Amino acid sequence: MKIAQLKKYAKLIVRKGANVQRGQDVIIQARLDQPEFVKMVVIEAYKAGARHVEVRWSYQSLEKVNVKYQTIRTLGEVTDWEKARFEHYVKTNPVRIYLESDDPDGSKGINQVKMAKATQLYFPIIKGYREQMDNHYQWVIAGVPSEKWAKKVFPDLPRVQAEEKLWESILYVSRATGDPLKAWDEHNRNLSARSTYLNNLHLAFLEYKAGNGTDFKVGLLPNAKFIAGGEKTLEGVFFNPNIPTEECFTTPRKGDVEGIVYSSRPLSYRGEVIEDFFVKFVKGKVVEVGAKKNEALLKQMVKMDEGASMLGEVALVPYDSPIRNSGITFWSTLYDENAACHLALGHGFENCIDGYERMSKADLKKIVNDSMIHVDFMIGTKDLSIVGVDHNGKRIQIFKDGNWAF
Repeated sequence: MKIAQLKKYAKLIVRKGANVQRGQDVIIQARLDQPEFVKMVVIEAYKAGARHVEVRWSYQSLEKVNVKYQTIRTLGEVTDWEKARFEHYVKTNPVRIYLESDDPDGSKGINQVKMAKATQLYFPIIKGYREQMDNHYQWVIAGVPSEKWAKKVFPDLPRVQAEEKLWESILYVSRATGDPLKAWDEHNRNLSARSTYLNNLHLAFLEYKAGNGTDFKVGLLPNAKFIAGGEKTLEGVFFNPNIPTEECFTTPRKGDVEGIVYSSRPLSYRGEVIEDFFVKFVKGKVVEVGAKKNEALLKQMVKMDEGASMLGEVALVPYDSPIRNSGITFWSTLYDENAACHLALGHGFENCIDGYERMSKADLKKIVNDSMIHVDFMIGTKDLSIVGVDHNGKRIQIFKDGNWAF
């Protein structure tokens, strides 16, 4: 891949994604796969005025080693120095840049039960720190190729060609060719117009139906809004958390879901892939799941805590999207969720609630689902129909044949 093109992508991540401001600290979390590109992102962050940039490297294979040899107690421990670091982050609110390059099958064979139990020990300790930082800092997730990820996406190509092809695909669907900054300004305007239209409908619930058996209804909150594209921190800084993004999303009414949904794309979860699955809801909670591949992992996921069995997000994405039209399954939620309408089990988004900044955490948790997980899974199909019903009972076609009906 040409250096000039990669520099454009790095600039997009820093300037339109994270929107690094002068004097801010930046933390970049990356695997060992693309060190030269990570260096480009560091340079762009400094050019944007960053005070200090820290790269936190990790190696996916080492995580399997740690899980194998450490006890659950050790894996779930939060040391005093880690607590001190979280306290520092609460005070400084550093910008977060996450560069994804995971092997979709990289955790195959890991002890998932052990990992889950360790997470259940770890999460309650760090939760308070995370809640203090919520909506106070900019963050962005973007992808970079790794050899194993590229070979998963393009198994018939030699390693070098597969990586190059994955680079090309990532840049294309991320609108990172041509003039990326201008393209994202236009993209944000288009997504904002979609969400404004949806918000003006004042919908009470959505009804989904598809030929694969999906048939369910989800309630919407009267004081919640659809969000799309960029967001703002409580300090007023605009940023784009996902590169790419094609969705208009909201937080649904907690506990108001009925029916069954079938997956339309594989789900990459904790370094393994769950395929061909369904999720059934009764009175807002998951009562049954099934999968042709990794059913045990899916069952474990929805039992991580009480909120893991409820929805935290409803996202609308047209079937006719750049990622779906590419014909590529990326085996990565960052990309595949933008190829189809999707839902998320677990934690909801407080910033979808009008006036959330004036509400207490306790009041927000009464209406917004709370969980240690937030897992998106794709349900959009070519024949998906979504009908919105407003508070007067008026029915409005939102999606027809998998795409926007307006």
